[in-house]
Amino acid sequence: MSNIAASQKITPFLWFDKEAEDAAKLYVSLFKNSAIENVARYTDAGQEITGGTPGKVMTVTFTLEGQRFIALNGGPMFKFTEAISFMVGCDSQEEVDFFWSKLTEGGQESQCGWLKDRFGLSWQIVPRAMFELLGDKDRKKAARATEAMLKMKKLDLAQLRRAHAAG
Repeated sequence: MSNIAASQKITPFLWFDKEAEDAAKLYVSLFKNSAIENVARYTDAGQEITGGTPGKVMTVTFTLEGQRFIALNGGPMFKFTEAISFMVGCDSQEEVDFFWSKLTEGGQESQCGWLKDRFGLSWQIVPRAMFELLGDKDRKKAARATEAMLKMKKLDLAQLRRAHAAG
């Protein structure tokens, strides 16, 4: 793990019950410039401490768009919450639609571009242009765009732009 730790100062470490490899495979399949780098398996050593079954996947190291992650099969004692999420900045509505459909498959839609994937991990699927609309110096335009966003589950950039421009 020293090579992994040396190449990136901060690495998100995700605790799964037993789905680390399946999650990593899904995420790598969705994002360009992504790969599974390493799969480490439990051994007999420390079995009484880790509870891991020898031969089963312990950790999966993977990159998504150049960002390294480590996923651990650590057991059911910890669950993901919405307090941590990964935001995906999208350059088009087509990209929003793609990530939304793939990540909600078996998961759950929420409000304002948030969703939980089938593993319980929270994501925000956001068109990059939305930040310009919500941060407009014309606070009335920004308020209209914000109000429209608050009514959406999957974000619709065209609808956000129409709300921003209305007046």
